[in-house]
Amino acid sequence: MTKADIVNQIAKSTGVEKVQVQAIVEAFMDNVKQAMAEGQNVYLRGFGSFIIKKRAMKVARNISKNTTITIPEHNIPAFKPSKSFASEIK
Repeated sequence: MTKADIVNQIAKSTGVEKVQVQAIVEAFMDNVKQAMAEGQNVYLRGFGSFIIKKRAMKVARNISKNTTITIPEHNIPAFKPSKSFASEIK
């Protein structure tokens, strides 16, 4: 499902124009991205959480050059579904 499909489904189910729905969806995504860029997690009760996971430093291998490289500690965004959401998927 793409963002356009989501906009179409919301517009169809609510009766709101697609242009307005698209602006709302874009604003939601921008707010989630901005909050996570500032180091905050986003919790949506009954849906899930957008969280920041910390990855530790590790040593990896570059197979083509046969060398070892060090990957520094870094953060990655992740989504953790709520228990009710996860139980509907199974």
